[in-house]
Amino acid sequence: MSTTIITPVILSGGSGTRLWPMSRPERPKQMLSLTAAETMLQLTALRTRDEARFASPLVVANAAHADAITEQLQHVGIAPAALILEPKGRNTAPAIALAAVEAGDRPMLVMPSDHVIDDVPAFHRAIEAALPMVEAGWLVTFGISPTGPETGYGYIQIGAEIGAGVHRVERFVEKPARERAQAMLDAGDHAWNGGIFLFKGSALLEALDEHAPAIRAAADAAMAAARRDGARIYPDADRFGQSPSESIDIAVMERADRVAVVPVAMGWSDVGSWDALHALGPHDASGNAIGGEVIAIDAENCLIRTDGPTVAAVGVSDLIIVASADKLLILPRGRSQDVKKIVEALEARR
Repeated sequence: MSTTIITPVILSGGSGTRLWPMSRPERPKQMLSLTAAETMLQLTALRTRDEARFASPLVVANAAHADAITEQLQHVGIAPAALILEPKGRNTAPAIALAAVEAGDRPMLVMPSDHVIDDVPAFHRAIEAALPMVEAGWLVTFGISPTGPETGYGYIQIGAEIGAGVHRVERFVEKPARERAQAMLDAGDHAWNGGIFLFKGSALLEALDEHAPAIRAAADAAMAAARRDGARIYPDADRFGQSPSESIDIAVMERADRVAVVPVAMGWSDVGSWDALHALGPHDASGNAIGGEVIAIDAENCLIRTDGPTVAAVGVSDLIIVASADKLLILPRGRSQDVKKIVEALEARR
């Protein structure tokens, strides 16, 4: 095992509107305790609390959440090496570019702040498998072992093995139709794209130079003119605003030559909907996933959560019921992707 120290990079800029009404712009999904006593952000940071392998994390976040992030990480004994506060959201490629400028030649483990990983040892083994390729300058992603023909995820076609447990990426596939997703599962050579990456900061910047130079230039300029206040870094807003808004997949991973994937089964979920949270459980004897002050009588296979008022449900089944502050959501299970329509309607009303 190498002694390379990895810098975790936690992306915490999302608003998590698919979990409305609990998740809102002022308190997004990663700030919530959804699957454990700890928040999603805290769980993400705790996965790399090992001084023998990981440095203190870099967190890239919305400036409006700076105090909440600092408080939550302090609560679990983690002090970020830097809190890079985006003046505006520009998608994942510009956000990761900011962190790469700060990290330099060090390996960066890029993690969204709002995912579930149940088998952390399996995740760590995948990281160890990836490190030799990373040290050789490859860009590595982690392919999640699929459990069904999900249409809400991107896929990675796994190519030839180039190292122990590491394969060349044959291609990335955008969110497919169900028939195509099933065909890829049947072929047995595709994994879900979980959006977790490991590469040297310098390798990522070189790839940006080749494939997305405007993103690299904006990140360099924004960080060079950044205001620093202790661990907090405020990239220059005007310079950062000149960056194209692109995902890291489209800007780099789909275009670069030396891109590898480590397939891994690690109990992963992006908790992208209330249906996904119901699937994660735990469930009572009637299949209900309950959180908060809830009374459920003759209720079956429901998700019922509240962070405020008592919710009582009698004689219902297969519903999602979520109460938060002055908002109440009720919809059938299987329709939770339609929450975005509610958010859009509320924004239009405002």
